[in-house]
Amino acid sequence: MRAILIAGGIALVLSLIGTPLAIRILVKRGYGQLIRDDGPAGHHSKRGTPTMGGAVIILAALAGYGGAKAITLEAPSASALLVLYLMAGLGLVGFVDDFIKIVKQRSLGLRAKAKLAGQSFVGISFALLAIQFKDARGFTPASTHLSFVQDTALDLTPVFFVIWAYILIAGHSNGVNLTDGLDGLATGASVIVFGAYTFIGVWQYGQSCLNAPGVGCYDVRDPLDLAIVSAAMMGSCFGFLWWNTSPAKIFMGDTGSLALGGALAGLAILTRTELLSALIGGLFLIISLSVIIQVGYFKMTGKRVFKMAPLQHHFELKGWTEVLIVVRFWIIAGLCAILGIGIFYAGWVTGQ
Repeated sequence: MRAILIAGGIALVLSLIGTPLAIRILVKRGYGQLIRDDGPAGHHSKRGTPTMGGAVIILAALAGYGGAKAITLEAPSASALLVLYLMAGLGLVGFVDDFIKIVKQRSLGLRAKAKLAGQSFVGISFALLAIQFKDARGFTPASTHLSFVQDTALDLTPVFFVIWAYILIAGHSNGVNLTDGLDGLATGASVIVFGAYTFIGVWQYGQSCLNAPGVGCYDVRDPLDLAIVSAAMMGSCFGFLWWNTSPAKIFMGDTGSLALGGALAGLAILTRTELLSALIGGLFLIISLSVIIQVGYFKMTGKRVFKMAPLQHHFELKGWTEVLIVVRFWIIAGLCAILGIGIFYAGWVTGQ
């Protein structure tokens, strides 16, 4: 259990001291954020703020997990390595996207087909690998069964599992990406979500069928190691938030948002909480839905539901200050995570 504290602590310290170093490097190279002309007028003052800071989050999380394993002399698990692969792989796609935006001085970055191809390769390869690597009990990191608080009786079969996993990965990564529009918003919400998954991993370990066999036990391959990954992610986001909160000294860019969304999706799949993850990361879902509603309604009627999508920009145009929106959205994120944990616990209680 101490590995959880070690991983979170290492990631926090490295992110906290590594982010200002990244700021200096990025400023020296002129790698600043481009701002869309059709965005809120108040955002134009952010032009030139260093971006691609998500690389610090990724590296700090990797170092946190690796450091915890080295200090405790424990071997890494297949489950943890798969989540870290998904995080780093999608982060690399985001990094290329951010880099093109800066070098070519265009706000769209990677072409849509190229970005989709990169996300698809990482997501599908993760899903295929997740149903390999059986342990002594015959368990693979992921299950082909649809899951809520545990696996349900519905077996998707390997083919449909890969499709479902890709949908989850695309949904969560794009959800975090859409949320990353105000200083500290996506980072703070991610701290809350990864904190929730740290708790879930610890609880599943304590109530696993290996440690506490019974009717309501959890058949999760490596729950404690997934908790260590979650703690490392939480620590790295916490350290980055110190510099990313308003007024932000650095942005995570697509490098960070795609990586964080990928880590969330990977944890949801491997902890067997796929459907529950929509509630735990409820803020990301709400913001994604605001874009879907806006685009769909506009195509049907030529009118808009919101002043601007994603949702946070709607409230900006209504006159809310950036800090007010961020804090209130953090409260929503916290309530969603608490409700998700409550349902998760209720599922265990009723299963006893």
